[in-house]
Amino acid sequence: MIDLGVPNEQILLAAQQTIYMVFVSLVIGTIIAVIMAVTLVLTNSDGILKNKYIFNVLNTVINIIRSIPFIILMVFILPLTKMIVGTRIGTTAALVPLIIFIAPYLTRLFENSILDVSKGIVEAAQAMGASYFEIVWYFLLPEAKSSLILSVTTGTIGLIGATAMAGAIGAGGVGDLALTYGYERMNTPLMMFTVVILVIFVQIIQSIGNHFAFKTRNH
Repeated sequence: MIDLGVPNEQILLAAQQTIYMVFVSLVIGTIIAVIMAVTLVLTNSDGILKNKYIFNVLNTVINIIRSIPFIILMVFILPLTKMIVGTRIGTTAALVPLIIFIAPYLTRLFENSILDVSKGIVEAAQAMGASYFEIVWYFLLPEAKSSLILSVTTGTIGLIGATAMAGAIGAGGVGDLALTYGYERMNTPLMMFTVVILVIFVQIIQSIGNHFAFKTRNH
């Protein structure tokens, strides 16, 4: 068996930290992204709640955040991270930049998914007297469900890469393990092991996403 140069408990902890960062930030980021995506769809020039001011402001904010590389974003918002969680380093501290990173990313994916829904469905819902909330909850989101699942899958994989970079602020996780104990100590077997772990994470998540998207599409 290959000696990785670190205790098994440390490797297990790193995996747990990565899973924690990915899924907590994903859940919160997804909720924020759904709200922002629906707002963009409803307030755009073809939306049922046209509002040029809200659309332009939200659209601009999303574009600005998405244009900033994650490593720079993470360092730039350190004061905000400190204000929210009380510390600038650690696994929980990494959740703030991860959420700010993933929410606009998912918003764009969700927006495209919802825009693909036939306008005839919205018109039919309006004809039945559905409220704006009912149109979104019972018509738009269900019709876009398959595409939304694939969008979440893509976002999750993006988050895995971001958590690896979060190791730069001592966030822990597999990325930090590779950086601190692999790269800095020239431990090639450990670096290869972390790559394999990340590849396995991605394959599992992609397979799960594809499975549920297929089931939803053929339901």
